[in-house]
Amino acid sequence: MNSSSYQQKRKQFFAKVENFWPDLYGEEYALYDVYQTNRDFVKMIHQASGRIGSIFYKTAKLLRQADDEILLEMGFPRETLSFLRITQLKNESVIARLDLVPYGGSVKCLELNSDTPTFIKEVFAVNEFICSEFGLENPNTGMEEKLSEAVQSSIIASITQSKLNLVFTAHHDHLEDLNTALYLQKLTKLPAKFVPLKSLQIKQGEGLYDEAGNKIDILYRQTYPIENLILDKDEQDHPIGLWLLELVALGKLSILNPPSAFLLQNKTVHAVIWGLHEQRHPYFTSQEHEWIDEYFLPTYLEPDPFLKTGTAFVKKPSFGREGDTVEIYDGKGMLKVEDSHKSYMCYTPVYQQYIELPEVSFTSEKGVQTGHMIIGSFLLNGEPGGIGCRVGNPITDNLSYFLPIGIR
Repeated sequence: MNSSSYQQKRKQFFAKVENFWPDLYGEEYALYDVYQTNRDFVKMIHQASGRIGSIFYKTAKLLRQADDEILLEMGFPRETLSFLRITQLKNESVIARLDLVPYGGSVKCLELNSDTPTFIKEVFAVNEFICSEFGLENPNTGMEEKLSEAVQSSIIASITQSKLNLVFTAHHDHLEDLNTALYLQKLTKLPAKFVPLKSLQIKQGEGLYDEAGNKIDILYRQTYPIENLILDKDEQDHPIGLWLLELVALGKLSILNPPSAFLLQNKTVHAVIWGLHEQRHPYFTSQEHEWIDEYFLPTYLEPDPFLKTGTAFVKKPSFGREGDTVEIYDGKGMLKVEDSHKSYMCYTPVYQQYIELPEVSFTSEKGVQTGHMIIGSFLLNGEPGGIGCRVGNPITDNLSYFLPIGIR
């Protein structure tokens, strides 16, 4: 397929997909191409995801018992300490996404995006359309219904009274965030409305209100990170983000994802898991230690273990997204690759063993390209959900492509 033919077919195809963003930042985002795999690969991803998720969620129970000083050393903002130990739901996170790398017949987990993962509509809705277009089996068949059930059940579990004001929110001027929130709202099948973040009103210690002055009971903020929220101030310099967390702590507002999702969003949790594993700590069973050995990468709060062994490593902020502030070093500690954005320099860094992302070929408007692939694998209330691929630079950033995945 030549470039002009590809562009025409891509434009015609994505014009049929409602409320989607095939282009982002003025660049091609969703590819008119499919990464082809088999059922065994999908089964392996699901099995690994369930096991990895269980390790993280078990670790959350341990972290809630930790002293404040330990949580501060892990890089949690002091303002969030009382918020971190709240257990709003039985499950630690409603929608979470693991970033996985195929490795040696299995996978390695790079991180868990447990609080505000994106890539949702791509995986649970758009992937189906493009698999049908290419005559391939969709590995995510039935997962949209599972997503709907997960969102509904989490809302129902958060209800404390018969009358409910359920609000979905996001930045109204961010195409991806807005349409992700509206997509989840539509899947909810419960009475709900969308209110832009800028229209929310808060009264300290009393409640959160929509633009009509109605008190909000449950706020679904799929794309609004807690680490950004705590910095929010109004025009009078009131710390409205902290006031919102206070409402959650007082039981006057429920938020989804729940507070426990933020507890696991911190990448230093990887270092905690690996440290317990290296000690063969009895907190994990022998079976769980085998899973950590298979699926997790050595991760520390300093680079020394890698420098001593001459092992390449990645430095990443404990809170961060889209590859921002990530750096790759060789075994001598020499910087080899870095992301140009440095938004998360203020957060505690973690150091993780570097493994190269596999290279795959794909077709784009620029012709046939080769890019580095990462698998996004979702957990819905802790259970394996949909999967999808991103391809791009050695550090997966906000300019990486969405490459649909299909079964031959």
